[in-house]
Amino acid sequence: MFDSTGAPAPTPLPIAVVTTVATRAEARAMATALVSRRLAACVQISEIESVYSWQDTLHDEAEFRLVVKTIAASYAAVEAAIRELHPYELPAIYAVAFANVDGAYADWIADGSSGR
Repeated sequence: MFDSTGAPAPTPLPIAVVTTVATRAEARAMATALVSRRLAACVQISEIESVYSWQDTLHDEAEFRLVVKTIAASYAAVEAAIRELHPYELPAIYAVAFANVDGAYADWIADGSSGR
């Protein structure tokens, strides 16, 4: 990646956006939409168990965690897409920046998360 002067362009900051859904089908649909829209280079899906309090009731349920690999510049678009696609009233949506990442891998994430 190069800037308009021909110098190497700085690699955009890769981040992982995390959310959870209730079913594998919801997770796959959301992952497919995010990657198809080029908002994410990759979405990993894993089954987890969540214990939480919601509306004064204790819950212990299976969920599916999505780890959305994207860039910081795309966070707002990713969050908006997750809100559009999410079945929960109050979805967990948060991001973690990659403090250390292989340059080539960071470039791949950036290329797949450009929204273009």
